[in-house]
Amino acid sequence: MALLPLLPLSVFADASWIARWVRPSGDEWCFLPLVRDEGFIALVNQFYSTDNGRIANGALVASYATYGIAGQQWYAGISSVVMLLLLWALATALLRSARWRLPRGMPLFGAAMFLAVFCFGSVNTYKTYFWPASSVSHTLPPVLAAAAAIPALLATSRRGKAAAIASALALGAVIGTLSEETSVVALTILLLSLLLSRRLFPARRLTFVRSWCAAAGGGILIGTAVLLTSPGSRNRRTRHHADSMFAPESLLASLRGYAHILYTLATSWQYLGMIAAGVLIGIFIRNGNGGVPRPDHRAPLLVVSGTAAFLLSGYLCTVIAYPAFGPSVATSNRIWNDFIFLLLLVLAGVGCLLGNATVRRCRPRMNPVAVGAALTCVCLTALFAVSLRTLEAEMSARAEAWGNQDHLLRKQAAAGATVLPYTPLVISKISEPFGNKGKRIWPASCVATYYRVTRITDGRKAQGDVGPR
Repeated sequence: MALLPLLPLSVFADASWIARWVRPSGDEWCFLPLVRDEGFIALVNQFYSTDNGRIANGALVASYATYGIAGQQWYAGISSVVMLLLLWALATALLRSARWRLPRGMPLFGAAMFLAVFCFGSVNTYKTYFWPASSVSHTLPPVLAAAAAIPALLATSRRGKAAAIASALALGAVIGTLSEETSVVALTILLLSLLLSRRLFPARRLTFVRSWCAAAGGGILIGTAVLLTSPGSRNRRTRHHADSMFAPESLLASLRGYAHILYTLATSWQYLGMIAAGVLIGIFIRNGNGGVPRPDHRAPLLVVSGTAAFLLSGYLCTVIAYPAFGPSVATSNRIWNDFIFLLLLVLAGVGCLLGNATVRRCRPRMNPVAVGAALTCVCLTALFAVSLRTLEAEMSARAEAWGNQDHLLRKQAAAGATVLPYTPLVISKISEPFGNKGKRIWPASCVATYYRVTRITDGRKAQGDVGPR
């Protein structure tokens, strides 16, 4: 059992090495030159005053953009270590709070397997894991939000409970200025927890749980208020006509887009790997006496309420994203991660219940089930590794083309050219200048700033190629 974590951890090690092929694209064309020319605070201020109001988001982006391309390449490995440690700590805290035990290595295996499915089971792994701009907004935030529960799970003394409430308020405020979608999901969960608190939590902890939920929700609302009243958020709402998001036609269009998202998720078999991992954990989990835990009468309510929170928050996330993305909200998968995280938690819980039921009812025949679940996890991680090989080939090819073009553009700029031809190098549907058949031109000015020239032109036209790459 101690060797099981090596399966998903090896995939993360491989992915972190592959990240050396990451090169600027999309929004990072704008982030890199601003930090280079004006510094860390300038980018944070642009987020708050001009772009979207996400102060915490701007600080994280500036943290890696300060180191240029190297910062982008190191981001994947560093962020995966941070997320893995947080999820491992969360799994350990859950076990301690419930007074359950697992064989050595199993908590780490569960955390690593969860994160592997979250990052590499995505329909667009590049945006979820390798593209820092997307990860900061939609991959890291739900993990941080979940980690807020760690102090609450470990708190037993009055001082520990006070510290947990204070940390929930502080981290809630950070989440509120980091990701609107994660804020929506977290608020949905907190509201349901308050409504069902009497049925979900023991009476002796009811006051603490309600206080903690109120503090976390209050922190998120404070952060959201800071975000929504910022000049950047007002600019974004005006730019995308966000005031119309609650118009009947927008709500209906969001519902159609969300139905498409749910269909995509329902047909993405790789998420079933989370159930297999949960089954494996449920089979080996034991109580303090070394016996098999009895089924908790609250388990069905937890599954139902978690599913309801996923469905409701997913639709609300689609509604608030629709003004910016329009019909493409149904295919812009990076904004799904905020609520997919909750879906994976529900699937893991279902798997644990199935594993526990297997042990209790079919103890003599338990081993084949455990072997089957373990083989499913092995096959899934192997498929992740294979898909990463394909993605690495695309990334290395783009990196080589990017490097050749970068050398040429810098040479021309050094020779005094003020207008440069730029050929878009698209990967995983990320925005590049002159994308969407030449209609998407917004990154062009940022690319020009990056190379310190007046403007860039579509290099494909000079080559006689006017279609998208």
